[in-house]
Amino acid sequence: MDLSEKTIKKDIIYSGKIIEVNLQTVKLPNGRESKREIVNHPGGVAILAYKDSDTLFMVEQFRKPIEKSILEIPAGKIEKNEDIKVCGMRELEEETGYKARKFEYIGKVVTSPGFCDEYIYFFKAEDLYKGRNDIGDEDEFINVKEVKESRIKDMIKKGEIIDAKTICAFMMI
Repeated sequence: MDLSEKTIKKDIIYSGKIIEVNLQTVKLPNGRESKREIVNHPGGVAILAYKDSDTLFMVEQFRKPIEKSILEIPAGKIEKNEDIKVCGMRELEEETGYKARKFEYIGKVVTSPGFCDEYIYFFKAEDLYKGRNDIGDEDEFINVKEVKESRIKDMIKKGEIIDAKTICAFMMI
């Protein structure tokens, strides 16, 4: 059976700086119609940034939607028409102050395919060297942390790391 849905109508409900929300009327495989609320997001890049063979740079940031600070791997939004590798290298330096001589693509995930079209692309950064001294954008406040890779799995199990992209990234190595 073909499971695809054909879009009959698309109404933009909201268009903001980062996301767009639209309501789509779709024709289902059985011929009936239904509605889909969809968030369009440009996507992001996340980086496993190795200081050395067992130490990673991670970032602590306050996340307003969940009202708490969490520990994550460095990551950021893809700008319009930006190459994912260029985005990843830019975000690595913006969030940690480091650049990488070795920057390898390791995979991708869809974050919430039930309502959002966002993909996150993952890279592994090694052979790091100091780049810029200031970290974060003007509206971004970050604490850079060094975490031993050997501790990560336990931190995930204990709920100390709850960020989905971070958990996914560690499944790719």
